[in-house]
Amino acid sequence: MTTTRDDTIHLPDAPGVPGLRFRRFRGPDDYAAMTVVGNASRLADGAEWVVTADDVARIYAHLVNTDPATDMIVAEIDGEMAGFTRGEWELEDETLHLYKFGLTLAPQWRGHGLRRAMLHWIESRLRQMAAGHPADAPKLLATNTWDKATTLIALLEEEGYQPVRYFHRMTRPLDGPLPDFAMLAGLELRPVRPEQYRAIWDAGNEAFRDHWGYSPATEEQYQEWLGNPAIFTPELWQIAWDVARNEIAGQVRTFIDRLENEQYNRQRGYTEDISVRRPYRQRGLARALIAESLRVLRAQGMTESALTVDSENISGATRLYEACGFAVEGRATAYRKPLEAAGDNP
Repeated sequence: MTTTRDDTIHLPDAPGVPGLRFRRFRGPDDYAAMTVVGNASRLADGAEWVVTADDVARIYAHLVNTDPATDMIVAEIDGEMAGFTRGEWELEDETLHLYKFGLTLAPQWRGHGLRRAMLHWIESRLRQMAAGHPADAPKLLATNTWDKATTLIALLEEEGYQPVRYFHRMTRPLDGPLPDFAMLAGLELRPVRPEQYRAIWDAGNEAFRDHWGYSPATEEQYQEWLGNPAIFTPELWQIAWDVARNEIAGQVRTFIDRLENEQYNRQRGYTEDISVRRPYRQRGLARALIAESLRVLRAQGMTESALTVDSENISGATRLYEACGFAVEGRATAYRKPLEAAGDNP
């Protein structure tokens, strides 16, 4: 790999697409194009996540374990962005080093070999990143796909990635009878106050420690969460407090993504970040919080609710959500590959 002074990066296996070049990330100047390309790529893949340039700026202001200046490349054709990839790492379950990436590509440029070239480059970069970590630590390359991303799935499997976990997107209409589960004795729902934000964050992080793929939340993630206008809607949340102990027992952080609803011409709200701390589990608290979330969403004029769940969740969450009226609508897959199986540096 070589880099010229004009920020071009030469990839040995770059396809022969007229006008194609790969280059370095240019900071905020790239945010607008990343927004357009990213939204188009996710729409084609069934991810149903819509962002603005302000969202990209906020996300990139709070990145951890990655430097876009060195860990990211952009594909452009005739001077217009066609796609990009960026790598980062995180520690899972205290010892496993995960080297994560996404392959974002505008639909009109698929089928020409761009994603394969980007995949080889990001694998190489992540191997370089991993060289600075303990040699005896377990290391895996990792990425996720949605079920509509058929060509990406085929590419990953051709390149040696294996599906290791499935996640269901579930939805529920809100126009019929809603479940009615009473709050547990000794617990109460309280309106959220700003001085409780950190406690709510910490309680959720604690509850998710038992889940597959857990990585400790970082301060940067907390700050990004506080500034995310789509999901940071405390006026819609359901936070259950233990009255005697004055501590959080469980929560649902309900939100409505207005931009996404506009894109898909629907009225959907999300019943998400469902968590119950260990002392309060297996007593019906989650379903009581979900029922309240559904009532709040209907009062806000929503016609359906959605959530995402690990299909192998140890608490049997899928069955719980089905009991609350949710049904599987789509599926995401977590793919992994041993780091040492990646190809040589390009």
